[in-house]
Amino acid sequence: MTVGVALTAADADNQIDASVHLAREAAAAGMRSAWFGQTFGADSPQLAALVGREVPDLHVGTSAIPVFGRHPLLVSSQAQTAQAATHGRYHLGLALGTKLLTEAGFGLPFERPIARLREFLTALRQLTETGAAEFHGELLTATTPLSARVPGAESGVPLLVAAMGPQALRASGELADGILPYLAGPRALAEHIVPAVTAAAEAAGRPAPRIVALVHGVVTDDADSVRETVGEQLAFYEQIPSYARVIGLSGGTRAVDMSVIGDEKTVAAEVRRYRDAGATEVVFTGTESVGDAARRRTWALLGELA
Repeated sequence: MTVGVALTAADADNQIDASVHLAREAAAAGMRSAWFGQTFGADSPQLAALVGREVPDLHVGTSAIPVFGRHPLLVSSQAQTAQAATHGRYHLGLALGTKLLTEAGFGLPFERPIARLREFLTALRQLTETGAAEFHGELLTATTPLSARVPGAESGVPLLVAAMGPQALRASGELADGILPYLAGPRALAEHIVPAVTAAAEAAGRPAPRIVALVHGVVTDDADSVRETVGEQLAFYEQIPSYARVIGLSGGTRAVDMSVIGDEKTVAAEVRRYRDAGATEVVFTGTESVGDAARRRTWALLGELA
């Protein structure tokens, strides 16, 4: 099992420079991968490409790009370019997104998300593996009158999905290389998520899927105070049905219940629980939640575990 970290530098004077600096620090600490989220700010594949080229010891990934408001041809171009820039160390994460952000941000109806995900993955797989596509679906069309191949990206691009619900897990097992569950505790992974996506992959004749568990966590001696702060930061997710569901399946009631907060011994034990639940990789997020000192302490432990 490998260990990585999500990098957040949106509040820096220059997000690109700060991300490269953080990535170098993560690599020096012993981390194996660095991941970048996608909202309405920085373009995450481009950011991953820049960081991965500057810091060759790290694999880099995006987690995750919503399929609404994007097109497989454009995402393929971004992903293949990042793959060529990093010489095979780029990993593409996709997501359904949320109704709130899709409709408010893009003005698009959040309709038939699973069907859109299936069509998106089918077309994207053709493009990233062959540089060509001839796909005509109900919701998407992707054809290539000109080549969509990016020289240097011949190895393809690993496709991962931020999937946690039954239908998304089935689609991911059949069409993707793995999943990126977030705020899903060991119980939900072991009892619901890993069995579902693995069974779907087996039925489709695909290899065992990667389970890249995104875990919000901080190493600290002041767990109660940090938990209160993190609870406020994560409360947004409690309003999203898919997250509320997986938090409940994990045995929690609030998003902060899924955060791993405590001293080195406590956090290391929780990482082992994720491994035992089926995670092939653990990526810590939110390590910057309560300042640089706690972040560095968290990274030191994660580097040892990696």
